[in-house]
Amino acid sequence: PNFCAAPNCTRKSTQSDLAFFRFPRDPARCQRWVENCRRADLEDKTPDQLNKHYRLCAKHFETSMICRSSPYRTVLRDNAVPTIFDLTSHLNNPHSRHRKRIKELSEDEIRTLKQQKIDEAFEREQATQGCNESNAPNAVPEQGGEEHEEEAAPLTLEERENKDYLKSLFEILVLMGKQNIPLDGHTVDELPEGIFASDNFQALLEYRINGGDEVLRKRFEMTAVNLEYCSKTQQKQMLEICENCVREETLREVRDSHFFSIVTDEVVDIAGEEHLPVLVRFVDDSHNLREEFIGFLPYEADPETLAVKFHTTITEKWGLNMEYCRGQAYIVSSGFASKMKVVATRMLEKYPRAVYTLCSSCALNVWLAKSVPVVGVSIALGTMEEVCCLFNQSPQLLVELDNTISALFQDNEEKGNELKKICRSQWTGRHDAFEVLVDLLQALVLCLDAVTSDSSVRWNNFIAGRAFVLSSALTDFEFIVTIVIMKNVLSFTRAFGRNLQGQTSDVFFAAGSLIAVLHSLNEVMENIDVYHEFWFEEATNLATKLDVQIKLPGKYCRAQQANFDPDTTSENYYKEILSVPTVEHIIQELKDIFSEQHLKALKCLSLVPSVMGLLKFNTSEEHHADMFKNDLPNPDTLSAELHCWRIKWKHRGKDIELPATIYEALHLPDIKFFPNVYALLKVLCILPVMKVENEKYGMGRKRLKAYLKNTLREHRSRNLALLSINLDIKHDLDLMVDTYIKLYP
Repeated sequence: PNFCAAPNCTRKSTQSDLAFFRFPRDPARCQRWVENCRRADLEDKTPDQLNKHYRLCAKHFETSMICRSSPYRTVLRDNAVPTIFDLTSHLNNPHSRHRKRIKELSEDEIRTLKQQKIDEAFEREQATQGCNESNAPNAVPEQGGEEHEEEAAPLTLEERENKDYLKSLFEILVLMGKQNIPLDGHTVDELPEGIFASDNFQALLEYRINGGDEVLRKRFEMTAVNLEYCSKTQQKQMLEICENCVREETLREVRDSHFFSIVTDEVVDIAGEEHLPVLVRFVDDSHNLREEFIGFLPYEADPETLAVKFHTTITEKWGLNMEYCRGQAYIVSSGFASKMKVVATRMLEKYPRAVYTLCSSCALNVWLAKSVPVVGVSIALGTMEEVCCLFNQSPQLLVELDNTISALFQDNEEKGNELKKICRSQWTGRHDAFEVLVDLLQALVLCLDAVTSDSSVRWNNFIAGRAFVLSSALTDFEFIVTIVIMKNVLSFTRAFGRNLQGQTSDVFFAAGSLIAVLHSLNEVMENIDVYHEFWFEEATNLATKLDVQIKLPGKYCRAQQANFDPDTTSENYYKEILSVPTVEHIIQELKDIFSEQHLKALKCLSLVPSVMGLLKFNTSEEHHADMFKNDLPNPDTLSAELHCWRIKWKHRGKDIELPATIYEALHLPDIKFFPNVYALLKVLCILPVMKVENEKYGMGRKRLKAYLKNTLREHRSRNLALLSINLDIKHDLDLMVDTYIKLYP
């Protein structure tokens, strides 16, 4: 694939700045490319084979067929067909051996080609008749035009020095990004009046100059010591180019892979502005599922505006074709869920095959809780996160909590030890987070109270202050009712959600259990009075144990002072304001996230041999695979191929184990003999609900979390973040320099 497939063309992609284009997958267009190439050995190959193994360089296309959508991307127009070929030069050396043999032309074909060239020449002449004669001396003769284009004009000394200078600047920026060094150094407020201090970028420039970089020294030796070597505007321009060049390396692999899914993480603060982190999932050339971070999107408060900008950035700025998007998932914090659901809906309206799914990195129950449109639930989730964060910040506080748990669970040491272990993890992300909190609540309150009443002053002001605030929040009756109700409602989806994050066979069987889960929740809704009575009784018992007064929320009583109904009881209030809307929302959310398309896709997991074995090889993927029919290389042979696939595993040797995951199936040596099965597994693999089997290829999300954790908000940069998170992606400094010169001549 590194060589141009055109006859008598010896250009190679690794030794040329020319763009190389794959053969199209569309059969009709691909046929026209093959016919124009005049290579008989390509005629019996499928469009998929040609797309994968053969390319043509840009020299074989009219310039009108090529579109540079940005300085980083050269693409063909949708109707582009190669028309410029050398079909005769090999005749000058009849004894040479040609790897690319040219199909002999009949007399009729020769006459037709000649007539086509005459017609094209006439059309060009007609089109240029209106040109000003003053441009004639500047016209390049047709003969030898190709050689003229290939020979780049030699650089002047000034141009060479400028390129070397820019390369040094880009080299420093890339280093700062990969090492996560912020651009700014000391702020003005930190320095005495009249003292000048370089920012980090300028300090590194000075270090290189002192280290013997002659290019930089010559550039700046006459510059005043208190002037910036590189202005903020120029830094911003260069950072944009760095970011785009690094992102393009990943996006090129995504486009080569064809199909992908989009995943966003929780909204984050980047230098005082809210942004959405965006990740992309795809299967690379080595059949590995990868999840890579590709950038931050500015967050918009209006969901419709956000949906438009989200789509525009992905398609126009980043150049991904959403027609090939097969999945979308949005991990959001409380308050943002409804807005991201609007984004998902708008994307589905435009691209129905971009299935809206859960993300494998987020527990179903946590995702459902964050989406509940009840303020009390959002407050409870925020309080849980703060409690977990406080105890994880202080090992001494964790020891205090261990002692409290040991005292409370003297009669059940096993339960106590389990809770101690959970406290040392990020337990707020567990499927049973609310159940854990209910079990821990008394220990947490007693521990925090002990901190605030400690007369020995063992704790610093921050911990003592946070302990007082959180103890008050945990002993609020509204908080206690909320976590007890959430624990009980989400108990119906706990096993279902755990299976979705389990093995491939667990995910397959989970799809079939959704009906039972919805049936149980509908039964709860029909008998909500009875269920709520039990839940409220559990909450009151827990409140009594903590000596918390059972009452209506103070904010409700204050708001209803004039119209307060004395017959309103706490039990009825929490039923109407919490239990009913929560159960209704979770039922609807499950129906939305597990659409018919989503469930059909999960049913196709019976293609995985271990699932086939559990089903005694009595499976029927054809019915569920209809939704992916247009993604298959040979849909007409799907039924026969699936039959062969089943027979292969049903009659395997005794010592052969059934592959248990899509990852294992994609890496089978003979998967190439099952092109439709491979295509189906590849599309299923990228659905966000499927977990990344090999942790090495899911580092994008982990590095994103690490960057956000280790970088102060005011020091975060969306440009440098991409370099830091994707530190292993290769970067081309020469490309960055050339791009900069073109954009800012």
